Amino acid sequence: MRKLKTTELGRLSVEEFREKEKLPIIAVLENVRSAYNVGSFFRTADAFLLEAIYLVGYTAFPPHKEIRKTALGAEDTVTWKHFKTPAEALADLKSMGYEVYAIEQASGSNQLQHFSGGEKVAVVFGNEVTGVEQSTIEACNGCIEIPQLGMKHSLNVATAGGIVLWELVRNRLLADLS
Repeated sequence: MRKLKTTELGRLSVEEFREKEKLPIIAVLENVRSAYNVGSFFRTADAFLLEAIYLVGYTAFPPHKEIRKTALGAEDTVTWKHFKTPAEALADLKSMGYEVYAIEQASGSNQLQHFSGGEKVAVVFGNEVTGVEQSTIEACNGCIEIPQLGMKHSLNVATAGGIVLWELVRNRLLADLS
């Protein structure tokens, strides 16, 4: 076994990326404080060919130096929209037929490993300290919770994003194989 060279990775060009069919998954970032975390979401959205990222409230949006540092150019290729309020973002998503789920520890939440969403799914990630706003949770189709076994029961928002988005993508890949 040997590590692949960059030239062997089969990376898409910017144009090829833009033309490639995207998965109908949208990540919604509600009042995420750290622009570095936002940049990480752009890289994840690029890696998994997500439809878009919605940036809500005071979440930083491009052009932004700290986003660029962690996104490494993905902010130029991944489709994104900024909304002043969560209600505006959710209304837009629902008008396009998306089911919307908050990523939050809540009563009645779906455990991530058991979640099976619809054709078009949007997932809302909240503020690093306070999580997803209660009013947003109430406007969602439900909540998805990442099982956590340790003492903290808390993950960095970008880490949570990678876990949840991979699981959604993985389930679609498995469905395509069957």
